[in-house]
Amino acid sequence: MLFRSPAERALFDGIRAYDDGSYEAAESALRKALDLGLKSGRDQATAHKLLAFITCTSGRSGECESEFRAARQADPAFALSRSEAGHPVWGPVYKATLP
Repeated sequence: MLFRSPAERALFDGIRAYDDGSYEAAESALRKALDLGLKSGRDQATAHKLLAFITCTSGRSGECESEFRAARQADPAFALSRSEAGHPVWGPVYKATLP
């Protein structure tokens, strides 16, 4: 798979690590993707969403809330799916960030 930028590669690596349950590696790669300057607002929102999930499940609810807000700032159309929004850990934090 070809990537247009190192940021996109880092996003891909972060998504893959998240899907594999390697949350520490996922968090590192997702933060790297954002630091490298993901161009697409949708890609930025994806990175922030996964970071929200990671921070919420590790008890960092303040960071989780910030990540949900950053996702919406990056992509105003950002929204969790119904099943994601109903998650018992991050669902309430997400709902608290809704305008």
